[in-house]
Amino acid sequence: MEKTGSAASADASGDGADFFETGRKLFAKECGFIWAAADAAHLPPPGAPEIAFAGRSNVGKSSLLNALTNRKTLARTSNTPGRTRELNFFALGGDVDACDLRLVDMPGYGYAAASKQKIASWSGLMQDFLRGRARLLRVFVLIDGRHGLKPVDLEMLDLLDRCAASYQIVLTKRDEVKAAEQDVRAASVVAAIAKRPAAFPQVIFTSALTGEGIADLRAAIARLLAEAGYGRAAPGIF
Repeated sequence: MEKTGSAASADASGDGADFFETGRKLFAKECGFIWAAADAAHLPPPGAPEIAFAGRSNVGKSSLLNALTNRKTLARTSNTPGRTRELNFFALGGDVDACDLRLVDMPGYGYAAASKQKIASWSGLMQDFLRGRARLLRVFVLIDGRHGLKPVDLEMLDLLDRCAASYQIVLTKRDEVKAAEQDVRAASVVAAIAKRPAAFPQVIFTSALTGEGIADLRAAIARLLAEAGYGRAAPGIF
């Protein structure tokens, strides 16, 4: 997979480590659904390191998860916004008790047709999760690359900052953005998050359709695991 040309994308290959190859091997492993939680009381017990994916309804989160894991139906895609109402956990390279990494699909936000009670329930679930998961390494916040940050996205970033949950922006639908505009779009997002306390200062621009940026995202995740010490603690990852 060719590395992205965006100047604002993460340089995951630095420091002499081939995180692109490590990420490729990691996400070549089996991945499957293991758990769903509609409230904090029913979250899976602590175990493997976790990364979560958040995004506005219809941002392409399910498609990105499927592309990331080389699956077609790992995460269900739907034309109905707001379908994901639970925290869905997937195990990469194992099961609920022993795996290399857990991927967490968070409920889509910004669905205007949902009731206030339902929105409050989803928000409470996300807040409880973000504040209570010691092994949550990072939340990848998916933003529609055609439009950039919207007010509802900024509300999500505010929540992540309040919860002191490390997060990184992943722009989606790169194939629908003109090549001449891609770096400008990525740079504008980098500038917008520059002073946010919990934001990682680089973005990754992806396309689930063409595969652009997917290798960058895998490499960023592999590097994150290594920097958190899980590469050495769990040799199976590397």
